[in-house]
Amino acid sequence: MEFFAIQTLIGLSYGLLLFMLSSGLTLIFSMMGVLNFAHASFYMLGAYVAYQIMSWVGYWPALLLAPLVVGALGSLVEKYGLRRVHKFGHVPELLFTFGLSYIVYELVQLIWGRAAVPYQIPETLDGPLFTLFSTAFPIYRGFMMLVALVMLLSLWLVLTRTRIGLVIQAALTHPETVEALGHNVPRVFMLVFGGGSALAALAGVIGGNAFVTEPAMAGQVGSIIFVVTVVGGMGSLVGAFIASLLIGLLQTFAVSLDWSIATGLSYIGLVIAESNFAYPLLSLTLSQVAPVLPYLLLVLVLIFRPRGLMGVREG
Repeated sequence: MEFFAIQTLIGLSYGLLLFMLSSGLTLIFSMMGVLNFAHASFYMLGAYVAYQIMSWVGYWPALLLAPLVVGALGSLVEKYGLRRVHKFGHVPELLFTFGLSYIVYELVQLIWGRAAVPYQIPETLDGPLFTLFSTAFPIYRGFMMLVALVMLLSLWLVLTRTRIGLVIQAALTHPETVEALGHNVPRVFMLVFGGGSALAALAGVIGGNAFVTEPAMAGQVGSIIFVVTVVGGMGSLVGAFIASLLIGLLQTFAVSLDWSIATGLSYIGLVIAESNFAYPLLSLTLSQVAPVLPYLLLVLVLIFRPRGLMGVREG
Protein backbone atom coordinates (compact mmCIF):
# COMPACT_ATOMS: atom_id res chain seq x y z
CA MET A 1 0.00 0.00 0.00
CA GLU A 2 2.80 2.40 0.92
CA PHE A 3 4.66 1.64 -2.31
CA PHE A 4 1.55 2.20 -4.43
CA ALA A 5 0.61 5.48 -2.69
CA ILE A 6 4.10 7.02 -2.82
CA GLN A 7 4.77 5.95 -6.41
CA THR A 8 1.40 7.33 -7.46
CA LEU A 9 2.23 10.73 -5.94
CA ILE A 10 5.69 10.75 -7.53
CA GLY A 11 4.22 9.70 -10.87
CA LEU A 12 1.58 12.44 -10.70
CA SER A 13 4.20 15.09 -9.89
CA TYR A 14 6.37 13.94 -12.82
CA GLY A 15 3.32 13.79 -15.09
CA LEU A 16 2.31 17.33 -14.15
CA LEU A 17 5.84 18.54 -14.95
CA LEU A 18 5.49 16.87 -18.37
CA PHE A 19 2.21 18.72 -18.80
CA MET A 20 3.88 22.04 -18.05
CA LEU A 21 6.39 21.16 -20.76
CA SER A 22 3.94 19.91 -23.37
CA SER A 23 1.21 22.51 -22.80
CA GLY A 24 3.24 25.25 -24.47
CA LEU A 25 3.98 23.08 -27.49
CA THR A 26 0.31 22.05 -27.69
CA LEU A 27 -0.83 25.66 -27.40
CA ILE A 28 1.48 26.79 -30.21
CA PHE A 29 0.41 23.94 -32.48
CA SER A 30 -3.31 24.33 -31.79
CA MET A 31 -3.26 28.08 -32.41
CA MET A 32 -0.61 28.40 -35.13
CA GLY A 33 -0.20 24.95 -36.66
CA VAL A 34 3.54 25.13 -35.94
CA LEU A 35 5.34 22.06 -34.56
CA ASN A 36 8.17 23.70 -32.63
CA PHE A 37 11.27 21.46 -32.49
CA ALA A 38 13.03 24.06 -30.34
CA HIS A 39 10.43 23.89 -27.57
CA ALA A 40 12.67 21.88 -25.23
CA SER A 41 15.37 24.51 -25.74
CA PHE A 42 13.10 27.13 -24.17
CA TYR A 43 12.66 24.72 -21.25
CA MET A 44 16.44 24.61 -20.89
CA LEU A 45 16.71 28.40 -21.17
CA GLY A 46 14.12 28.76 -18.43
CA ALA A 47 16.25 26.69 -16.07
CA TYR A 48 19.49 28.52 -16.89
CA VAL A 49 17.95 32.01 -16.76
CA ALA A 50 16.31 31.12 -13.42
CA TYR A 51 19.66 29.89 -12.11
CA GLN A 52 21.30 33.17 -13.12
CA ILE A 53 18.56 35.36 -11.65
CA MET A 54 18.48 33.23 -8.49
CA SER A 55 22.21 33.85 -7.99
CA TRP A 56 21.49 37.60 -8.04
CA VAL A 57 18.16 38.14 -6.29
CA GLY A 58 16.85 34.76 -5.11
CA TYR A 59 14.47 32.04 -6.23
CA TRP A 60 11.07 33.73 -6.01
CA PRO A 61 11.94 36.63 -8.36
CA ALA A 62 13.51 34.03 -10.69
CA LEU A 63 10.25 32.05 -10.71
CA LEU A 64 8.45 35.12 -12.07
CA LEU A 65 11.13 36.76 -14.21
CA ALA A 66 12.66 33.77 -16.02
CA PRO A 67 9.44 32.80 -17.89
CA LEU A 68 8.92 36.47 -18.82
CA VAL A 69 12.45 36.78 -20.19
CA VAL A 70 12.24 33.54 -22.18
CA GLY A 71 8.71 34.41 -23.34
CA ALA A 72 10.00 37.73 -24.67
CA LEU A 73 12.80 35.88 -26.50
CA GLY A 74 10.20 33.51 -27.97
CA SER A 75 8.15 36.45 -29.21
CA LEU A 76 11.23 37.91 -30.93
CA VAL A 77 11.99 34.54 -32.53
CA GLU A 78 8.46 34.39 -33.95
CA LYS A 79 8.46 37.99 -35.18
CA TYR A 80 11.90 38.11 -36.79
CA GLY A 81 12.43 34.46 -37.71
CA LEU A 82 9.51 32.08 -37.77
CA ARG A 83 7.10 34.59 -39.32
CA ARG A 84 9.40 35.02 -42.32
CA VAL A 85 9.47 31.29 -43.10
CA HIS A 86 5.83 30.56 -42.16
CA LYS A 87 4.58 31.51 -45.63
CA PHE A 88 6.78 28.83 -47.22
CA GLY A 89 5.03 25.96 -45.43
CA HIS A 90 5.62 23.47 -42.63
CA VAL A 91 8.95 22.04 -43.78
CA PRO A 92 10.82 25.38 -43.58
CA GLU A 93 9.23 25.93 -40.15
CA LEU A 94 10.48 22.57 -38.93
CA LEU A 95 13.96 23.21 -40.30
CA PHE A 96 14.04 26.67 -38.73
CA THR A 97 13.06 25.44 -35.25
CA PHE A 98 15.38 22.44 -35.59
CA GLY A 99 18.31 24.74 -36.36
CA LEU A 100 17.28 27.08 -33.56
CA SER A 101 17.52 24.24 -31.04
CA TYR A 102 21.19 23.71 -31.95
CA ILE A 103 21.92 27.43 -31.74
CA VAL A 104 20.44 27.61 -28.24
CA TYR A 105 22.38 24.50 -27.21
CA GLU A 106 25.69 26.02 -28.32
CA LEU A 107 24.92 29.41 -26.78
CA VAL A 108 24.12 27.81 -23.42
CA GLN A 109 27.47 26.01 -23.46
CA LEU A 110 29.30 29.22 -24.39
CA ILE A 111 27.68 31.21 -21.56
CA TRP A 112 27.35 28.67 -18.74
CA GLY A 113 29.79 25.94 -19.76
CA ARG A 114 29.39 22.26 -20.53
CA ALA A 115 29.05 21.03 -16.94
CA ALA A 116 25.90 21.10 -14.82
CA VAL A 117 25.32 24.32 -12.86
CA PRO A 118 24.49 24.32 -9.11
CA TYR A 119 20.82 25.28 -9.45
CA GLN A 120 19.49 24.16 -6.09
CA ILE A 121 16.04 23.84 -4.55
CA PRO A 122 15.43 26.88 -2.27
CA GLU A 123 15.70 26.23 1.45
CA THR A 124 12.06 27.14 2.09
CA LEU A 125 10.95 24.31 -0.23
CA ASP A 126 13.56 21.76 0.82
CA GLY A 127 12.24 19.14 3.20
CA PRO A 128 9.32 16.76 3.74
CA LEU A 129 5.77 17.96 3.05
CA PHE A 130 4.21 15.03 4.89
CA THR A 131 5.04 11.46 5.86
CA LEU A 132 2.92 8.69 4.41
CA PHE A 133 3.40 5.47 6.38
CA SER A 134 7.21 5.60 6.71
CA THR A 135 8.08 7.57 3.54
CA ALA A 136 8.43 11.37 3.43
CA PHE A 137 6.99 13.19 0.40
CA PRO A 138 9.13 16.26 -0.52
CA ILE A 139 7.72 19.77 -0.30
CA TYR A 140 9.15 20.61 -3.70
CA ARG A 141 7.23 17.87 -5.49
CA GLY A 142 4.05 19.18 -3.91
CA PHE A 143 5.03 22.66 -5.09
CA MET A 144 5.56 21.33 -8.64
CA MET A 145 2.08 19.83 -8.60
CA LEU A 146 0.52 23.04 -7.30
CA VAL A 147 2.20 25.22 -9.96
CA ALA A 148 1.13 22.84 -12.74
CA LEU A 149 -2.50 22.80 -11.58
CA VAL A 150 -2.58 26.60 -11.23
CA MET A 151 -1.12 26.87 -14.74
CA LEU A 152 -3.76 24.50 -16.12
CA LEU A 153 -6.57 26.50 -14.50
CA SER A 154 -5.06 29.79 -15.72
CA LEU A 155 -4.78 28.51 -19.30
CA TRP A 156 -8.39 27.35 -19.28
CA LEU A 157 -9.61 30.69 -17.91
CA VAL A 158 -7.58 32.73 -20.39
CA LEU A 159 -8.65 30.71 -23.43
CA THR A 160 -12.33 30.39 -22.53
CA ARG A 161 -13.22 33.33 -20.32
CA THR A 162 -11.23 36.32 -21.64
CA ARG A 163 -11.43 38.49 -24.74
CA ILE A 164 -7.83 37.75 -25.76
CA GLY A 165 -8.52 34.02 -25.49
CA LEU A 166 -11.51 34.29 -27.81
CA VAL A 167 -9.49 36.40 -30.28
CA ILE A 168 -6.68 33.81 -30.24
CA GLN A 169 -9.07 30.96 -30.98
CA ALA A 170 -10.88 32.92 -33.68
CA ALA A 171 -7.59 33.92 -35.33
CA LEU A 172 -6.79 30.25 -35.90
CA THR A 173 -9.83 29.46 -38.03
CA HIS A 174 -10.92 32.88 -39.32
CA PRO A 175 -7.85 35.16 -39.48
CA GLU A 176 -9.33 37.43 -42.17
CA THR A 177 -12.47 38.07 -40.11
CA VAL A 178 -10.44 38.76 -36.97
CA GLU A 179 -8.22 41.18 -38.89
CA ALA A 180 -11.29 42.89 -40.37
CA LEU A 181 -12.52 43.48 -36.81
CA GLY A 182 -9.38 45.48 -36.11
CA HIS A 183 -7.19 42.87 -34.41
CA ASN A 184 -3.55 42.44 -35.39
CA VAL A 185 -3.36 38.72 -36.23
CA PRO A 186 0.47 38.56 -36.57
CA ARG A 187 0.74 40.16 -33.13
CA VAL A 188 -1.70 37.58 -31.73
CA PHE A 189 0.46 34.76 -33.11
CA MET A 190 3.58 36.44 -31.69
CA LEU A 191 1.94 36.52 -28.26
CA VAL A 192 0.89 32.88 -28.59
CA PHE A 193 4.42 31.75 -29.47
CA GLY A 194 5.87 33.87 -26.68
CA GLY A 195 3.31 32.48 -24.25
CA GLY A 196 4.11 28.90 -25.24
CA SER A 197 7.82 29.61 -24.78
CA ALA A 198 7.12 31.12 -21.34
CA LEU A 199 5.22 27.98 -20.31
CA ALA A 200 8.21 25.85 -21.33
CA ALA A 201 10.49 28.17 -19.37
CA LEU A 202 8.24 27.87 -16.30
CA ALA A 203 8.66 24.10 -16.51
CA GLY A 204 12.42 24.68 -16.69
CA VAL A 205 12.37 26.88 -13.59
CA ILE A 206 10.46 24.20 -11.69
CA GLY A 207 12.18 21.13 -13.14
CA GLY A 208 15.73 22.45 -13.46
CA ASN A 209 16.52 22.21 -9.75
CA ALA A 210 14.35 19.13 -9.19
CA PHE A 211 16.56 17.24 -11.63
CA VAL A 212 19.79 18.52 -13.25
CA THR A 213 20.41 21.77 -15.11
CA GLU A 214 22.89 20.96 -17.88
CA PRO A 215 23.16 21.50 -21.65
CA ALA A 216 21.86 17.98 -22.35
CA MET A 217 18.60 18.55 -20.46
CA ALA A 218 16.74 19.70 -23.59
CA GLY A 219 17.64 16.54 -25.46
CA GLN A 220 16.57 14.38 -22.52
CA VAL A 221 13.01 15.72 -22.48
CA GLY A 222 12.57 16.77 -26.10
CA SER A 223 11.41 13.41 -27.39
CA ILE A 224 9.09 12.83 -24.40
CA ILE A 225 7.35 16.15 -25.08
CA PHE A 226 6.45 15.02 -28.60
CA VAL A 227 5.29 11.65 -27.30
CA VAL A 228 2.93 13.39 -24.86
CA THR A 229 1.67 15.77 -27.55
CA VAL A 230 1.00 13.01 -30.10
CA VAL A 231 -0.49 10.53 -27.62
CA GLY A 232 -2.78 13.19 -26.17
CA GLY A 233 -3.81 14.43 -29.60
CA MET A 234 -2.17 17.21 -31.60
CA GLY A 235 -3.59 20.52 -30.45
CA SER A 236 -5.56 19.21 -27.44
CA LEU A 237 -4.63 20.62 -24.03
CA VAL A 238 -6.96 18.14 -22.31
CA GLY A 239 -5.31 15.31 -24.24
CA ALA A 240 -1.85 16.58 -23.28
CA PHE A 241 -2.92 16.65 -19.63
CA ILE A 242 -4.24 13.07 -19.74
CA ALA A 243 -1.21 11.77 -21.67
CA SER A 244 1.22 13.53 -19.30
CA LEU A 245 -0.30 11.87 -16.25
CA LEU A 246 -0.48 8.51 -18.02
CA ILE A 247 3.17 8.58 -19.09
CA GLY A 248 4.31 9.97 -15.73
CA LEU A 249 2.63 7.13 -13.85
CA LEU A 250 3.73 4.52 -16.40
CA GLN A 251 7.41 5.42 -16.16
CA THR A 252 7.41 5.94 -12.39
CA PHE A 253 5.92 2.54 -11.65
CA ALA A 254 7.98 0.79 -14.34
CA VAL A 255 11.36 1.99 -13.03
CA SER A 256 10.46 0.71 -9.56
CA LEU A 257 9.44 -2.80 -10.55
CA ASP A 258 11.74 -5.74 -11.23
CA TRP A 259 9.04 -7.87 -12.78
CA SER A 260 9.70 -9.76 -15.99
CA ILE A 261 7.84 -12.20 -18.20
CA ALA A 262 10.11 -14.98 -16.94
CA THR A 263 9.18 -14.11 -13.34
CA GLY A 264 5.50 -14.18 -14.17
CA LEU A 265 5.78 -17.53 -15.92
CA SER A 266 7.62 -19.00 -12.93
CA TYR A 267 4.60 -18.27 -10.72
CA ILE A 268 2.48 -20.60 -12.84
CA GLY A 269 5.11 -23.32 -12.90
CA LEU A 270 6.80 -22.49 -16.23
CA VAL A 271 10.51 -22.03 -15.59
CA ILE A 272 12.55 -20.59 -18.46
CA ALA A 273 16.07 -22.01 -18.48
CA GLU A 274 18.99 -19.68 -19.10
CA SER A 275 19.98 -21.84 -22.07
CA ASN A 276 16.66 -21.06 -23.77
CA PHE A 277 17.16 -18.76 -26.79
CA ALA A 278 14.31 -16.51 -25.58
CA TYR A 279 15.64 -16.14 -22.02
CA PRO A 280 17.46 -12.78 -22.57
CA LEU A 281 14.23 -11.23 -23.86
CA LEU A 282 11.87 -12.85 -21.35
CA SER A 283 14.12 -11.94 -18.41
CA LEU A 284 14.10 -8.21 -19.17
CA THR A 285 12.54 -6.39 -16.20
CA LEU A 286 10.11 -3.49 -16.36
CA SER A 287 12.75 -1.20 -14.87
CA GLN A 288 15.10 -2.07 -17.75
CA VAL A 289 12.53 -1.35 -20.46
CA ALA A 290 10.97 1.68 -18.70
CA PRO A 291 12.64 4.26 -21.02
CA VAL A 292 11.11 2.50 -24.05
CA LEU A 293 7.54 2.28 -22.73
CA PRO A 294 6.42 5.83 -23.71
CA TYR A 295 7.55 5.21 -27.29
CA LEU A 296 5.81 1.83 -27.32
CA LEU A 297 2.66 3.63 -26.18
CA LEU A 298 3.18 6.16 -28.97
CA VAL A 299 3.40 3.42 -31.60
CA LEU A 300 0.26 1.70 -30.29
CA VAL A 301 -1.69 4.96 -30.26
CA LEU A 302 -0.60 5.78 -33.81
CA ILE A 303 -1.71 2.31 -34.95
CA PHE A 304 -5.10 2.18 -33.24
CA ARG A 305 -5.97 5.89 -32.81
CA PRO A 306 -3.80 8.04 -35.13
CA ARG A 307 -5.36 11.32 -33.97
CA GLY A 308 -4.43 10.61 -30.34
CA LEU A 309 -6.59 10.26 -27.25
CA MET A 310 -8.31 13.63 -27.62
CA GLY A 311 -7.14 14.76 -31.06
CA VAL A 312 -9.12 17.61 -32.56
CA ARG A 313 -6.87 18.71 -35.42
CA GLU A 314 -5.05 16.91 -38.18
CA GLY A 315 -1.26 17.44 -38.19
